[in-house]
Amino acid sequence: MLRRRYLIRDEKGRVVETPERMLQRVARAMAGAEEISGGSAEARIWEKRFLSALSQGLFLPNSPTLMNAGRPLGQLSACFVLPVEDSLEGIFETVKQAAIIHKTGGGTGFDFSGLRPAGDQVASTGGISSGPVSFMQVFDTATEAIKQGGVRRGANMGILHVSHPDIELFIRAKTELDLFSNFNLSVMVTDEFMQKVRADRDWDLINPRNGSRVRKLKARGLFELMVESAHGAGEPGLVFFDALNRGNPTPALGRFNATNPCGEQPLLPYESCNLASLVLPRFVKGKQINYPALEEAAGLVVRFLDNALEVNRFPLPQVKKATRLTRKVGLGVMGFADLLIALNIPYESSRAAQVAQKVMKAINSAAREMSRDLARQRGSFPAFAKSVFPAQGETRMRNATVTTLAPTGALSLLMGCSAGIEPLFALSHKRRMLDDQLVNEVNPAFKARLAELGLDTLQNQKALAQSGLAASIAGLPFKDREVFKSAHEITAQGHMAIQRAFQLYTDNAVSKTVNLPARAPVKEVWQVFEQAHAMGLKGITVFRHGSRGRQVLELASLPGEPARDSPSKPGQCPRCGGALATEGGCQTCFWCGASGCE
Repeated sequence: MLRRRYLIRDEKGRVVETPERMLQRVARAMAGAEEISGGSAEARIWEKRFLSALSQGLFLPNSPTLMNAGRPLGQLSACFVLPVEDSLEGIFETVKQAAIIHKTGGGTGFDFSGLRPAGDQVASTGGISSGPVSFMQVFDTATEAIKQGGVRRGANMGILHVSHPDIELFIRAKTELDLFSNFNLSVMVTDEFMQKVRADRDWDLINPRNGSRVRKLKARGLFELMVESAHGAGEPGLVFFDALNRGNPTPALGRFNATNPCGEQPLLPYESCNLASLVLPRFVKGKQINYPALEEAAGLVVRFLDNALEVNRFPLPQVKKATRLTRKVGLGVMGFADLLIALNIPYESSRAAQVAQKVMKAINSAAREMSRDLARQRGSFPAFAKSVFPAQGETRMRNATVTTLAPTGALSLLMGCSAGIEPLFALSHKRRMLDDQLVNEVNPAFKARLAELGLDTLQNQKALAQSGLAASIAGLPFKDREVFKSAHEITAQGHMAIQRAFQLYTDNAVSKTVNLPARAPVKEVWQVFEQAHAMGLKGITVFRHGSRGRQVLELASLPGEPARDSPSKPGQCPRCGGALATEGGCQTCFWCGASGCE
């Protein structure tokens, strides 16, 4: 993957860069910002420090920085939000801007709530509007046509406010599996709406063009539609408007109405953000977390990210202006599940949530302290006076935000660790890569533990390949079964407890998926959505295994492929022997959740 996505190629497509030189290129480019205030000698000092941390595997920046730093394109940001005007000219101007961003490696988020609903009048032509969902197809088609730098497929977040008249059509938009393949969809939900759901009250749908009430419906009925769609297709997710804006550092500049594609980075129109993630297992020493080293690295990476704002070649002038007004950066983590395993702590435990809080509190504190130091040297972000910080007693701050928890899918593969703050998907699974390549993966820590216990036998290897679960290993101690639980064995409450623990000390938001087994009932999704709002989370996404047929992570044996131990009978799951059903052209086992397209 490193060769295919990140390393430089010549005009004939041959890789001409080593991983070491890639890191040198990135470190040198980021240290270039130090010359502004400290000269070339200072720049060389920071280049060495950045390179040392990168070479030790302490952190990685977001993918566009790895791909583009020190190269002619020079676009380093991963996250963008673009406004969508309620006019044909405005819509297609945004399509063009999104295409430019995708070409440079970024992902885009859009709030389509300002577009008039389908069937509404268009005064300039005397015609009627086709509505936001119809125009979203234009964005989706444009994204499909552009591969980001030839190596990254564009990604979008589409958001619609819960009061929009087309909200039901939006909620159902991805129930057909071949539609909006380049979009994640989320409904922007308010506290008022959730209160009306609980009270079984009416909810008004409002025309954004003139503020008039189009119709009313039962809030519970609309919420039930969201729940059923999320259960059946994995989308939409929910974004909680009020929680999001309670964390807005610059409310005077506007409200958050959209996020980046994975939902962890709320941004104002035309803002972008650079992200990076610390590799948590690298900070374990003697079964303990080395907090001084973690805090030192957090400060270093914030400086790295602030430097990126200086050397970044922004894709649009509006993005440059909006981004440098607030100078938002987002430091997060990856490898949290691996950290817990190294500490012998079960993911679904109160101790794990305590570790999550303590780790993120230390990172956020160190990141803010570096931002204060940078403000002393370089000045606060230009909108500081209009921010919430003066009222909090802060006299300076270089960055309006310093922490964000991204999913780190590709980056965690490069670092050989678990993704973001997610639990292990399975101890044995196949990962679907770019161009549908399937890669086998077995968790190395679990394999080492089996060897330590004398349980790494051929019989147990087969059992693991079949189930992907620690519980399939005969003779494995109970504590090990708990420590090595996979995502589908962890309750929804266990998932959300970790998300909440990290959110408490994260400036922006948290990318986290609540994985549900294929047999999870609809009512469980309802409960997850309600609890997520009550817990004060900024957003929530659920994924019931097998609900979308093909997915990025799939359990070891897939329908349509030979099983590892013995061939399955027609119509029978090759992994568990359960009956297969066909939905949306894909075969899915609703017993164990294995899935694969015909």
